[in-house]
Amino acid sequence: MYCRDNDHLKEECGVFGIFGTEEASVLTTLGLHSLQHRGQEGAGIVSFDGNNFHSVRKQGLVGDNFNNQNILSLLPGKTAIGHVRYSTTGESKPENLQPLFANLALGGFACAHNGNLTNTHSIKKKLVESGSIFQTSSDTEIILQLVARSHKKKLIDKLIDTLNQIKGAYSLVILTNKKLIGVRDPFGIRPLVLGDKNGSPVLASETCALDMIGAKYIRDVENGEIVIITEKGIESIKPFKNIPERPCIFERIYFASPDSIVGNKTVYTYRKSLGFELAKENNISADVVVPIPDSGVSAALGFSQKSSIPFELGIIRSHYVGRTFIEPSQTIRQFGVKLKHSVNKSCIEDKRVILIDDSIVRGTTASKIVKMVYEAGAKEVHLGISCPPIKHPDFYGIDTPNYNELIASKSNIEEMTELVGAKSLFFLSLDGTYKAMGYNERNKELPQFTDHCFTGEYPIDISEILKINSYNASR
Repeated sequence: MYCRDNDHLKEECGVFGIFGTEEASVLTTLGLHSLQHRGQEGAGIVSFDGNNFHSVRKQGLVGDNFNNQNILSLLPGKTAIGHVRYSTTGESKPENLQPLFANLALGGFACAHNGNLTNTHSIKKKLVESGSIFQTSSDTEIILQLVARSHKKKLIDKLIDTLNQIKGAYSLVILTNKKLIGVRDPFGIRPLVLGDKNGSPVLASETCALDMIGAKYIRDVENGEIVIITEKGIESIKPFKNIPERPCIFERIYFASPDSIVGNKTVYTYRKSLGFELAKENNISADVVVPIPDSGVSAALGFSQKSSIPFELGIIRSHYVGRTFIEPSQTIRQFGVKLKHSVNKSCIEDKRVILIDDSIVRGTTASKIVKMVYEAGAKEVHLGISCPPIKHPDFYGIDTPNYNELIASKSNIEEMTELVGAKSLFFLSLDGTYKAMGYNERNKELPQFTDHCFTGEYPIDISEILKINSYNASR
């Protein structure tokens, strides 16, 4: 059984690729290590040595599986792509680890995918009925199947043909015997950046991966763009109808590494601004501001600076309790939160405490932490969340529960406050969230975010998913 925090959004996935360097697999390993926060269930690398493709995919952390020369010697070549996985669609099984690879008529084709397709069921049904055989339950395999079955003659045309059939959020890195390809969906929901390492082009989910290997950031891959990297250079094509970009707001709120650059600012800066706006909107009398680590630290700093209430590390998180901690009995499972968080009593006792976190999903972990803080002697415990209430599930690559499990979907503020056991519970408004991202009356040209978890406005049709979920729930 996993010891998992089910009160936060679950990680997405991370992708990486590099073209034309003797250390391709080593640099890909380092890049994946820096993207480990995006998925810890498994990792994989596919390399190409000029003649043959090589693949290693392992369950577990990058450092546990790609940490010796025996593994890296299995991945020769000057070009490689990699993937770290957290399962959103598809079960957590070895065969679902990426990159997926297939020998097609035009040669080898490896693909790593961050995101979710929303029309998986209908496409897969048609493919199976026409004779396709699937080896995984990952929606990424649909991309391979569609490319393989396309009647177009050129590989890029086969890829475009495929992309015109799928719907959803995706960033792809693709490796062939001549090309490294990066693709971003038409809305640009999932991130992808282009960099350069001493003349070798790099693709990655975040700039922190470029920093890890000493690569220079060039630019973001644009929404609806296909970047084709060959020995001749870099080519860009945009085969889709031009539509406004809608990047995922949770990259800035939660998923991206604090040191990654998004929109010319560090993610850390955005998160401090979220806390700053939260303090502007909520005037709470208290003695100390305490983050719920690690996700609430940046916002708590911003809240403290705006409110002039002292910041203290009143809760300490253990970094030695991982996702695979064995919980042998119900008695021990009851200590799950205490295994990951302990209260620094000297910062809490006899004080009015404002706890800050970046999000709340089910409310289960939050209620246990509030209780712990009260048990440590706090006079009052207030809980501030540096984003709006999450009322709607995500279907674009974030593992969120269904409506019935989302505390904000089934309860009002008063009910949620009672459930978590705090004296008060307050959220950042949607307007405040956009202000923290740099939106104001003087700057209206920034794109609207994909913010459906707050608003229920889904930019990509999800009717097929809702229909399937409804059917499964009724069985």
